Amino acid sequence: MTPHPLLGPDAWITGAVVLGLVGALMADWGRPDLVLLSGLSVLLVTGVVSPDQAFAGFSNSAVLTVGALYVVAGGVQHTNALSTLDRVLFPDTTRLGPLLARFMVPTSVLSGLLNNTPIVAMLIPRLQAWADAQDIPASKLMIPLSYAAITGGMMTLVGTSTNLIVAGLMEAEGYEPLHLFDVTWVGVPAALVVIAYFVLGGHRLLPDRGGGTAAVEEELGQNMFEVTVTASSPVVGQTVAEAGLRDLGDAYLTHVRRGEQVLQGRPDRGLEQGDILAFNGSLAARERLLERPGLERTLPAPEGPQGDPVRYETLPLYEAVIAESSDLVGTTLGAANFREQYQGVVLGIQRQDEPVTSPVGTTELQAGDLLIVEAPDDFEERWSSGSREEFYLVAPRNGQARQAAATEGEERGGDERARSRRAPLALLLTAGMVGAAATGLVPIVTAAFIAALLMILTGCIRAAEAQRALNVQVLVVIAAALGIGKALQTTGLAKAVAQSVLAFTEPLGPVAVLVALYLMTNLLTEMITNNAAAVLMLPISMAAASSLGAPPVAFGLIVAVAASASFLTPIGYQTNLMVMSPGGYRFSDYARVGWPVTLLVMTTSVTIIALVWL
Repeated sequence: MTPHPLLGPDAWITGAVVLGLVGALMADWGRPDLVLLSGLSVLLVTGVVSPDQAFAGFSNSAVLTVGALYVVAGGVQHTNALSTLDRVLFPDTTRLGPLLARFMVPTSVLSGLLNNTPIVAMLIPRLQAWADAQDIPASKLMIPLSYAAITGGMMTLVGTSTNLIVAGLMEAEGYEPLHLFDVTWVGVPAALVVIAYFVLGGHRLLPDRGGGTAAVEEELGQNMFEVTVTASSPVVGQTVAEAGLRDLGDAYLTHVRRGEQVLQGRPDRGLEQGDILAFNGSLAARERLLERPGLERTLPAPEGPQGDPVRYETLPLYEAVIAESSDLVGTTLGAANFREQYQGVVLGIQRQDEPVTSPVGTTELQAGDLLIVEAPDDFEERWSSGSREEFYLVAPRNGQARQAAATEGEERGGDERARSRRAPLALLLTAGMVGAAATGLVPIVTAAFIAALLMILTGCIRAAEAQRALNVQVLVVIAAALGIGKALQTTGLAKAVAQSVLAFTEPLGPVAVLVALYLMTNLLTEMITNNAAAVLMLPISMAAASSLGAPPVAFGLIVAVAASASFLTPIGYQTNLMVMSPGGYRFSDYARVGWPVTLLVMTTSVTIIALVWL
């Protein structure tokens, strides 16, 4: 290949690194933050960027603002401030059109005021519980929830980290930064168009298969069995580990029932006469256990008066959706030592719309997997959505867990009730942050930082909870991507790519250029991540604006919107991945439902940007 005459060695190195990053992210060779840091290190070692340029992203206002917004959203969550909106979000009607409008509009508005990812994490369990009560398949609701949050995040600069990245990068390069409501010109019409699409008929493309919970429930029922320790059993007086009952290969101990108590099956748990040992595993394992002296078959309680299916008594059950940044991704529950590290036992795994039938302990876990976890009643508090590095969300699976959580809350005394009384304060601090930024009283980063600090000082969120609320992986991705974006600009590679785009589209007018940039950015988003796509495409977009003599704000907005508008796959935007297992979706469902949404949002965005700025 003959080198481009305008490009030096640094540009070709940068191009090779960017292609390698895109390939690695598409192939899921590692966590996005580690992949991007690896690419940045290559640029640093080869001298393409200086240390100051490479690490400037870590002090960029976008990174600081996103981090502060995570804490603000955590304060709203921990005060349970959104519970007052349940009557608005979940009406009595079961007609799908009005129902979708009823919860999609508030979701979009909330996502414009707070980061949309924690909004979705807070609403998924509420929407699941309401759908179960109304006998509405979750698959009819979860994708609309994600899409409403995505388009709602376009309504203001603070709605999504992508908007803040574009604004921070533009400011760092000397352009006039985006203001709080610049993106509103595009976001509000886009959100309204998407809501109208689902209300007027788009919901017919949504699958009707529930959330896959029935299949998982059936799988759990088939795999659970119990044995009773008799008086003559040699395991009496031994611990679970000493008795060799912790892990049987194709079965494992989940808990011990002792009278009215349900106890965790810890290795050091002592066994007594009459203990009922609950296992999850194969029938062959059950038969082997029954061959041991002193262990007898335990018959489950008969069906209830309403003919309800038999259910073994368990510790509270929770659903936990594995985050892309979790240490569990790519490993197994056994290798991760899940029982000891997370203080819970996984009874089943739901992947997309089907339960995983292979042994749960040896199944390699993926981002988006939904784990059915049996755990003590503080599991939700310890691993709630405030700790999004491990799980996108953690929610009680059934009434038992909810009742246990409520009982625990009563036992903790007035502390939690006092925090709930701070809900109006949390909402006031959020409104004050938005108002201060909107009026230009202080920069957005200052408003977000002060609001986050006040959330901690006023007790809306504890310091430890605020630390868990920070999604460090996202912050590292942003910072590292900013360093790579700097290399694209300083080496001239961005300008060269922009000139290639203009060569094909400029004769057709500036609208054609916007469409080309939108499609390129959107394609990158679907293949890698929204934040990385925004950083890689913004230098190219700014170079195109400079060549055309067009307003930079227009070309910054097209990248911000296109990078967020991930509707075709579950991997382009994390809210899509968050709703995948709760909604029981398959990969193809997103493409079928999302391609009309993609065309509608692109047409709306390009049209408005062209009319307002070009």
